Amino acid sequence: MARGGRVVVDRVSASIAGGGITAVVGPNGAGKSSLLAAVAGVLPHGGTVTLSGHPVAPDEIGYLPQAAAVRASLTVLEVVLLGRLERLGWRLGREDLALAVEALEVLDLTHLAETRIDSLSGGQQQLVLLAQRLVRRPRLLLLDEPTSALDLSRQLLVLERLQDHARATGTVVVIAIHDLSLAARYAGLLVLLKQGALTGIGTPAEVLTVSAIRRGYAVEAEVLRTRLGHPVIAPLRNAGIPPVD
Repeated sequence: MARGGRVVVDRVSASIAGGGITAVVGPNGAGKSSLLAAVAGVLPHGGTVTLSGHPVAPDEIGYLPQAAAVRASLTVLEVVLLGRLERLGWRLGREDLALAVEALEVLDLTHLAETRIDSLSGGQQQLVLLAQRLVRRPRLLLLDEPTSALDLSRQLLVLERLQDHARATGTVVVIAIHDLSLAARYAGLLVLLKQGALTGIGTPAEVLTVSAIRRGYAVEAEVLRTRLGHPVIAPLRNAGIPPVD
């Protein structure tokens, strides 16, 4: 896949199971956002994307890009209901409203249901737009940095709820994320990119080794564990920024 005449993602192939979170990680410019946009059908590419052996249909995808924002004077509930737009037609059914309310509850947004979205902070808007994607009930959920504008508490909430949602529904959830500790804690599968190429795929323990972090990020790090057994990536020093081709 090329952007601006330059190949940004090349020969990346992965088989991803539903029921859990897959995290796409890698340094800036690795191609994470481009890969998700291509899978979502937003960017043209020469590859194929299948779901259960069949080409994935647009209505099976829920995609949240990194720079998403809403400036319309709609309430939070109205914005979430837009996720059901192709099913609503001119009528609002009880099931659609119930699903929207459920999505707000899942992300702890019920108290904001009647608030105009253009009055919310960037982090709150990010949560509302995530609820909008969840209400579509997609089989493939693609989220580009879904926790980037959130405080630590909300980051944990979102990833825990996404994990629960994937397990309960069998949804294929793929997120691009910079925080390696969060990726290692919540994702069952990691896809490591560098300069548009696949350099590692597997469990967090298989992918996030000291040597892989050094090669991928030019950082010396330690991989520690909390008292609950959760992995933590502790950077020690910059090992020299490699040249960008």
